Amino acid sequence: MKCFFAVLIALLALPMATANAALDVRVMTFNIRYGTADDGENRWEQRRPLVFELLRQEACDIVGLQEALRSQLDEILAAEPEYKAVGVGRDDGKDAGEFAAILYRHEKFEMMENGTFWLSDTPETAGSKTWGNQSARICTWARLRSKKSWESFYVFNTHLDHRSQRSRFHGVELIAERMKSHTRREPIVFMGDFNGPESSDSLRFLRGEIPGPNVPRTLEEGLIDSFRAVHPEAKRVGTFNGFVGDRKGFKIDYILVAPRTAFVIDAYILDWNKGLRYPSDHFPVTARLLLGSRRFD
Repeated sequence: MKCFFAVLIALLALPMATANAALDVRVMTFNIRYGTADDGENRWEQRRPLVFELLRQEACDIVGLQEALRSQLDEILAAEPEYKAVGVGRDDGKDAGEFAAILYRHEKFEMMENGTFWLSDTPETAGSKTWGNQSARICTWARLRSKKSWESFYVFNTHLDHRSQRSRFHGVELIAERMKSHTRREPIVFMGDFNGPESSDSLRFLRGEIPGPNVPRTLEEGLIDSFRAVHPEAKRVGTFNGFVGDRKGFKIDYILVAPRTAFVIDAYILDWNKGLRYPSDHFPVTARLLLGSRRFD
């Protein structure tokens, strides 16, 4: 009931033409922890049912996964057949290494375009890494269209490097350039494990607060953190939980949206567990969005 009234209020606050065009979408970003990690009682085989249950109960329309291996993706898609997935392994551009996969509900959305590029000086070269990151880093993107309203939007999903700040900064700049290269003025959802706190230079760049390292300018319109749009004063926002439910650290997992083509209805960090057993060492982050090609002025 609370969500119903939130949607009603949001729609009433918008111009009628924009409200009619808006697409109500629930999205999630979720680092599921790679399946071959030696995590003892938290190894994938023990966590797998929890991941399936969480995805089922949240029933999001779009899910951006990080650290997913091919075998994990296959198991998730078999357990949750309402989803299809796009993405490639970061090591060879096929099946090897971790994916930054995008899952989408195929009965609701049609896949129009998709691709993956490497966060390096040679972004079309599989496995490439040039900015101080020891592992290859990728961004997978998709252009989806609603089968009901024909409204289209873009989703970008990434997992930035955990050690190299230089790699993270250059990586988000490259992703921003790729976003800009799409000529259609359609909504953009950018999600992932950014491995950096809200105060980091990479996040400040994405919000349009500081210039990028390669070109001396800020983003023309900074992206909006969907969680902060709803919870601007929240303090316990840690998203890396270490399998113990810790919320004291930094928020490093994000769902960002392009302004004026998105309205954030709700967003939260999901600390769901079962008997203090957690699906991953990261909490998923979710958001409910109204997306529309017409601007939310």
